[in-house]
Amino acid sequence: MRSQRVQAALMGLLGGARGGAGAGWEVSASAASAPPALGVARWLTGSSLTEEDDKAGRPTTPWVRQVISGVDLMRHPKYNKGLAFSDAERDRLYLRGLLPPAVLSQEVQLERTLLNIRSKDSDLEKSTYLQGLQERNERLFHRVLVENMEELLPVVYTPTVRLACQRYGLMFKSLPRGLFITLEDRGRVFRILKNWPERNVKLLVVSDGERVGDLGDLGVQAVGVPISKISLYTACGGISPSITMPVMIDVGTDNEELLRSPFYVGVRHRRVRGDPYYELMDEFLTAVKRRFGNTVLVQFEDMAYDNASKLLNMYRTEFPCFNDDMSGTAAAVLAGVLAALPKTGGRLSDHRILFVGEGAVVACVAELFATAVATQTNQTVLDARKKLWLVDSQGLVTRERGDSSALESFKLPYCHSAPQAPDLLAAVRQVKPTVLVGLSTVGEPPFPFSQEVLQAMGGSCKAPLVFPLSAASPECSAADAYAATEGRAIVATEQRTDPVTLPSGRTVHPAQATSTYIFPGVGLGALISRCTKLRDEQFIAAADAVSRLVTEEELARGSIYPALSRIRDVSAAVAKAVAQKAYEGGFATALPKPHNLYEAARQSMYHPQYRRYR
Repeated sequence: MRSQRVQAALMGLLGGARGGAGAGWEVSASAASAPPALGVARWLTGSSLTEEDDKAGRPTTPWVRQVISGVDLMRHPKYNKGLAFSDAERDRLYLRGLLPPAVLSQEVQLERTLLNIRSKDSDLEKSTYLQGLQERNERLFHRVLVENMEELLPVVYTPTVRLACQRYGLMFKSLPRGLFITLEDRGRVFRILKNWPERNVKLLVVSDGERVGDLGDLGVQAVGVPISKISLYTACGGISPSITMPVMIDVGTDNEELLRSPFYVGVRHRRVRGDPYYELMDEFLTAVKRRFGNTVLVQFEDMAYDNASKLLNMYRTEFPCFNDDMSGTAAAVLAGVLAALPKTGGRLSDHRILFVGEGAVVACVAELFATAVATQTNQTVLDARKKLWLVDSQGLVTRERGDSSALESFKLPYCHSAPQAPDLLAAVRQVKPTVLVGLSTVGEPPFPFSQEVLQAMGGSCKAPLVFPLSAASPECSAADAYAATEGRAIVATEQRTDPVTLPSGRTVHPAQATSTYIFPGVGLGALISRCTKLRDEQFIAAADAVSRLVTEEELARGSIYPALSRIRDVSAAVAKAVAQKAYEGGFATALPKPHNLYEAARQSMYHPQYRRYR
């Protein structure tokens, strides 16, 4: 009892001395049981019980009571404003003396941030600087992105994010930027979800790191991709960062270099597949539904096709879920083709499309095209597939080919009866495509878009559409496509490309075919309608919404996508289209339906301007 009275007296004394600052009092577990005289002596001499416990190897309790003011406020990225705290705020929030006297507005901080970013020598250094900014000042970070999306998209997303993932073990910081779940967590996944600091989560980006673009298996280090996607959901789609959560499912890796590295931060065993993998995913997704409800949006990212497709088929009726590598990329390509119709003429169903690449994503893109054509023409998907062709490393996929009986399942719907064509040039001469899409996710592209290929394509249509989108190595450059077709080609590349001046003196602006036009708006539309599922028709509607925002001026310049500077307008239009389909299909639960879905999307957007504090 005496010990408790002494401790209470000490806390009262210090509380009276420091209470005006609203600061917390910290006490170790061992202090509560220390002899009174010893406790007073240590306090009077400034000796730290925690330090003595550390030296003696005794455990201590990390207990602290906090009020968000003073240093605590400045260390919290959600509330920190840096030098933008006003004089009145500095007085009320106990910040006086903790900051230099100058008061700098967010606009000035924005300019200073851009100067710092542009002074970096590489995109990886720029990415590291932006990560640090996000950890210090969340609102400034997102405002920088919103107002400079064209410049910074390659820094926060592909291709730089892949480089950052490769170096994640060296760059790791012990901040809760993502949630990590391993096989050893089976049986307690729901409890782990409750450890996340935000309770009202409505959107998750989930990866197992098995297929990170052309880099392949990066294990737990692939967490950088979900984190970057979350940033784009906020910057482009206006979804508040407080309702999002990046998740890394760590089931091992087959990357020998990572397993040998002393800096690898994931579990050190070979990747586990089969039943243990699906049991963990089932427990995780069941826990997600239990914790956050059946309208939480789940995006699967950078997973092997077999795993991603199986998970989508199993859970697409449980809550809205999709894979951006499949549906997002497909909708982005579809949007480009739809936007180009004023220049190519005809309808979508009039196009003959040749998809070139290894990996299942190319077939996923083809399938969304088939569904869109079938919807437009009121024919079956089987009939719509007849104008869609695949080329893999063995040439045109046909029934007459010797290996047709051993083809992967995703190629079979596009295995048509036609003469053999062992290479891309022969396939182009045979099919006479109006659209050529290169999209390999496994290794190097099987065939480049050579000058002969592009010339053959240009000879069969007036305005050939060329999409060299393979991440490892683009099939051709925009300049090559223009040169081979006398400037008639319409080109969209995977990464931003500088304008090209043709021999005639005309300058054309190749478009960037990125799923950034699609997934932020899809997420926003799912959230404002609180839909319980996502269907292909919603991604087709999203693609149509993007295509309608391409202006005549942009088309005249050779671009078939809206400017990224208008990305929030694009996302609001996509959200409206996605939500409208949800209401028409009867699986939207946000009732009554808003009178104006576009305005509902705009009004629900998170704006990163600083707030005033009382």
